[in-house]
Amino acid sequence: MTNKLKVIIVLSAFLAALFPTLNAESNAGLRGEEEIEDITKKVYPSVVKVEVRNRIRKIATGVVIDKIGHIVTTALIYPRNEKISVITSTGKKMEAKFLGMDSETHLALIQVKDKNLTPITLGVSKELSPGSWIGVISISPENTPAITQGIVNSISPEKVRLNVWVVQGSSGSPVVDKKGRMVGLLRGVYSSDRSVIVELRERKIAGTGIVLSKAEAASSGMAEAIPIDIVKSVTSEIKEKGRVERGWLGVSIEENEEGKVGIIAIEKESPAELAKLKEGDIVLKIEREEVASTKMLAKEIRKRKPGKTITLKIERNGKEIDVKVKLGEYSEKYVRIELESKFPRLFFAPKPPKPPVVPKLPELRKLPKPPEPPEPKIFSWGLEHRKYIGIYLEEINRELSEYFGVKEGRGLLVAKITKDSPAEKAGLKVGDVIIKADGIRTERARDLTRVIQDKEKGERIKLELLRNKKVRSVEVEIEEERSGFSYSYKYWEDYVDSWDSYSKNLEKQYKKWQDSEEYEKLMKRLNKKLEEIGENYKESAEKLRITLKKHKAIKV
Repeated sequence: MTNKLKVIIVLSAFLAALFPTLNAESNAGLRGEEEIEDITKKVYPSVVKVEVRNRIRKIATGVVIDKIGHIVTTALIYPRNEKISVITSTGKKMEAKFLGMDSETHLALIQVKDKNLTPITLGVSKELSPGSWIGVISISPENTPAITQGIVNSISPEKVRLNVWVVQGSSGSPVVDKKGRMVGLLRGVYSSDRSVIVELRERKIAGTGIVLSKAEAASSGMAEAIPIDIVKSVTSEIKEKGRVERGWLGVSIEENEEGKVGIIAIEKESPAELAKLKEGDIVLKIEREEVASTKMLAKEIRKRKPGKTITLKIERNGKEIDVKVKLGEYSEKYVRIELESKFPRLFFAPKPPKPPVVPKLPELRKLPKPPEPPEPKIFSWGLEHRKYIGIYLEEINRELSEYFGVKEGRGLLVAKITKDSPAEKAGLKVGDVIIKADGIRTERARDLTRVIQDKEKGERIKLELLRNKKVRSVEVEIEEERSGFSYSYKYWEDYVDSWDSYSKNLEKQYKKWQDSEEYEKLMKRLNKKLEEIGENYKESAEKLRITLKKHKAIKV
């Protein structure tokens, strides 16, 4: 057994100690490290890294599912003109073709030309049950096998909830049973009240040298996976049609103060518009089933096929009405918009429409030139000075903190230390749990970030940490580097305001032309051009208004 794999297995054993049911199942189903290593060796050749680079680096995991190079992964790697790279378990790098994705499950299918990759053995969902042992196998940041183990917490037809620790970039990893068969695909951290998101990139927080695996959810001790039967169905449909056909209504919805689902926008020429649904309608039922939330309605619409006619019971002006709607198809365009809205850090939003070109008019010597139309400025970039100590951290939950010896609250687990960094020179070790910095509690990475930011280069920070459940103090010198980038976004309303100013200036110019000798000659041409500009402006302003209104709404 390699030393690296032993370390990974031991760490997974630490996590297993948190859950008695996990130990019971693990002991019953697996004899020990050798069997876990056998499973890892069997599955690992089928696991790949998937990488998309643009202004940021998006990393996920993928699984080879057949002998002709098909790989299933997460839709969060969806490219916008970027190339997709696949790195195999042996380190071989190759380009992949994006075949399609599914909006509901966030699964994507890509393909490489290499036909010598090892496909994983596929299991069946029905053999899973609460308490079953499972392992999640991925490729570590050091390009070595990584396995975390846990149990099945609960099962539904659409998802499997797992008691397992999710590590950086593991979204898209295979979930395997004790026979090494893939029984699900890891989607990410589970949260009952938010979207399931694992940020698929290394993110340096400004002012530190700490790299975090950020999971936007309430707890990192539970994860969610897509059952293998759904993975099979989705990938099969993408192979055949290049997409998964899902129903589309053509509305943006949100929950009002009473918790009811209301329509706040309707797409032009959509099924909703054809059925004469209106903004402000409250959707009460779909096919006689009560609409409990926006997510529930979206799910019910998307699980039906395009062309299906459904009945919606709506409330309009205090009256209940039944409306029949023939569903359209939820296109890739709307999937892309949804991903950009949900994950703005992973997908760069498109620029607003350009303003119309002002017509060239004869120069009037005594009058100023017509004003230039505004140009929106969206992105700004710049290098930063960053203070750092050179450690990679994981924010751990209370249960794991208690296991490592934290008596109150939570700590920060040192997952990796940069070579020759201040932290290494000061004697920090992987596995240390930091609980205080200069006497200040550090339950979150941002707590440590603030303390580091307040220091000057060359000053020292006193860290209080736990090692083998014993309290130690270490002083670390602060260093500084110049790297990274900053990013800012100028809001859409600024663009609309600039149009308003432009229109007023143009109106002033128009009044001055009335006093000129050339006025009558220019009137017909100018009126025509002003009408064109006005229509273009109204269209742009309406698009921006709808964009702002829909930003936080769910589209179905």
